[in-house]
Amino acid sequence: MISSRVAHHNSLRRSDRLLGLVLVTPAVILLLSLVAYPLGRIFYDSFFSLRLTDQAPGIFIGLENYLYALEDRDVHSAFFVTLALTLITVPGALVLGLLLALAGNINFRWRWPIRLALLLPWVLPMSFTGMIFAWFFHSDYGVVNDLLRRFGYQPVAFLLSPGWAFFSVVIAVTWKTSSFVALILLPGLQTIPQSLYEAADLEGANRWQRFRHITLPLLMPAILVALIFRTLSAVQTFDIPYAMTQGGPGQATQTLAMLVNTVSMEYLDIGYGSSLAVLLFLMSLIISLPYLKHLRRSV
Repeated sequence: MISSRVAHHNSLRRSDRLLGLVLVTPAVILLLSLVAYPLGRIFYDSFFSLRLTDQAPGIFIGLENYLYALEDRDVHSAFFVTLALTLITVPGALVLGLLLALAGNINFRWRWPIRLALLLPWVLPMSFTGMIFAWFFHSDYGVVNDLLRRFGYQPVAFLLSPGWAFFSVVIAVTWKTSSFVALILLPGLQTIPQSLYEAADLEGANRWQRFRHITLPLLMPAILVALIFRTLSAVQTFDIPYAMTQGGPGQATQTLAMLVNTVSMEYLDIGYGSSLAVLLFLMSLIISLPYLKHLRRSV
């Protein structure tokens, strides 16, 4: 009797596993077709001299594309622009997003306009955001220069000067992405038990102490998740600087993603563009690993 029950139980487990495999197979096939194959194809093409302007088939050149990328000044410039954007906009979006999330979590009757305002920057398309800020910082009829004139200051050629153009892109990216960070942190704030704050009040803790010892530690998993997504999107920044400056003036705002697009789509150098795309992918992967490791420990 016992052996028959065990056999029946094992049969049920095998049928459950088979059902699980059947249900997950379409998702696996879709993932392989949409993600694994394109990545594999890009990695494969990166070892060839493959230009669409040439009628000759691609020639296998091994690591020459990667070696050339290490010496390419355009790659160096795009790398430092991408790195600077990441190091500035990620902390900026985190701080601003945290302030917005704290404001949206305040318990009062009319807090819904604040939460609605959090959605507006997030739902705007990236390219549209870039166009808006390009208008804000326009040299002739931009809003910022109009305000400068009204207060008696000389207008600034924001998008025509390398330093000011980079500053303008930083402002636009930070504003756009801070709402995304806030939307991730707000649910985390709502899961913190109110009883902890009440106990801290009884102990005489002030607002800063409650934030430092209760809010921040319990919000850390959500902060890490926000940092992962924000850092990866910062490394792959394309739409906003492209819409605002097209990478100019010169190469002051050209990111690695923009350089990949230029090499592949404008120069039609698929082989070299694929190698740059692989380097960008590896850069994103390396940056995300410490976050994922820390997140695994904290959960």
